[in-house]
Amino acid sequence: MLAEQIATNTYPNLVITDKVSYALQLMDDYDVQHLPVMSSDVFVGIVSKEQLLDEIDSTALATIQHQLFNKSVLRTDHAMQALRLMSEEQITLIAVTNEQQELVGTIHFQAMLQALHHFTGNDEPGGVIVFEMDKRNYSFGEISRLVETNDAYITQCNTSVETGTGLLLVTLKINRRELSDIIATFQRYDYTIRYYFGEEAYQNELKANYNALMNYLNM
Repeated sequence: MLAEQIATNTYPNLVITDKVSYALQLMDDYDVQHLPVMSSDVFVGIVSKEQLLDEIDSTALATIQHQLFNKSVLRTDHAMQALRLMSEEQITLIAVTNEQQELVGTIHFQAMLQALHHFTGNDEPGGVIVFEMDKRNYSFGEISRLVETNDAYITQCNTSVETGTGLLLVTLKINRRELSDIIATFQRYDYTIRYYFGEEAYQNELKANYNALMNYLNM
């Protein structure tokens, strides 16, 4: 998923000669906190509403050019690069440029969220299994093989290191919601299941709620 695939021209851009008052008006009109700023058709930075509120309305953006966030992502960069910059800099919009620093479009955090929803396979039906392990024991090949022995397959795999314990958390999205056989297989191979979300989780919750209701009625 490349940055240019989720970039849009939904939001306007400012030019360095625009006044603060005009920039604030555009942000209000489009309900955004950040907009790209251009100079001679070249991207020079992202300006935030927070910055502008501290300036006099008649001030030109050129006056605060040195304060702009001047990083962008290339159209050929992976979308995760855009996500990293947006997260690190806490900005709601990132510029996407070509090699000449000409603006191709922008990525708003809402578009990024939708892209992540699709990228992680969250829009596909299935179950989720999360287990923990030492990093040195991780083998995607073995994990995939164990899933496939149950006539299922992995649609998404994500890993993260847990702060404090140093354990590797492995999150699997499986192409089916009935997970009991797969869970049993992992347990036979001494995998530690942290939690899972599938048909069984729903059925167990339904059964618990039913039992609680019957206990209440019998009081």
